[in-house]
Amino acid sequence: MNFSATHLTTHGAPLLGVNIDHVATLRNARGGRFPDPVAAALLAVEGGADIITFHLREDRRHIRDDDVVRLKASVAVPLNFEAAVTDEMLGIIERTRPEHVCLVPERRQEVTTEGGLDVVVQLARIRDACSRLAAAGSRVSLFIGADPAQIEAAAHAGAPCVELHTGALANAWWNGDAAAVQAELARLKAGLRLAHSLGLRTHAGHGLALNERSSAAPGMEASAPISSTGLVAALPEIAELHIGHALIGQAVFVGLRQALADFKAEIVRARQVVSL
Repeated sequence: MNFSATHLTTHGAPLLGVNIDHVATLRNARGGRFPDPVAAALLAVEGGADIITFHLREDRRHIRDDDVVRLKASVAVPLNFEAAVTDEMLGIIERTRPEHVCLVPERRQEVTTEGGLDVVVQLARIRDACSRLAAAGSRVSLFIGADPAQIEAAAHAGAPCVELHTGALANAWWNGDAAAVQAELARLKAGLRLAHSLGLRTHAGHGLALNERSSAAPGMEASAPISSTGLVAALPEIAELHIGHALIGQAVFVGLRQALADFKAEIVRARQVVSL
């Protein structure tokens, strides 16, 4: 399977938010202080990360409250604080005052975030959260699927940004299912167009990876020019990508600085195309 691209353009590359959650996951597997997610964040910034993303979950399974305090005190680039829409988390965000906030759904039993917020059902609550966090000086994004009703509800909630969930596209890419990739890509493009028409800044993330010989799935040509990261980064409406698991996984093999360089190079390269 080969997801090729043609026609050059000069669109600027999206910003890269590096999610450090799984450095904390590794630390917490043994307890103690090592490896330190704050040290990883600082190394990522040295390597060119535009934003540091982290998710303080209600069960504190990876990032902990002390990590949040230390990140705020230590990191020079904007922080993107992912959190559920709960009174506890809103209070912590108001005290921390991160530059960016991404409100996400959360379920204790899930391994990772399984889908987007249901803004339609929770519109009043999310509108109140957006107002509170804007008053605290944080730019709010809502993590949602590329569903027209959810995108329209995000605009009604007063969020200036949406982050569209790319998990289904990423899974289809790993499975080598070209038809599913194209269907998910078309859905993502339509969502981006609608969001832009409503004046929303558009981000994307979840499951995005590189196409490396060392990590290509069975049935996926190692030389394929477009990775799942590249497919999304190439879309001109994308202003930010937030990537964690695959980037930290890549760092296991090549080191964090090189992994960051690999992802940033893929994002820049992908934005050299207009049509996929």
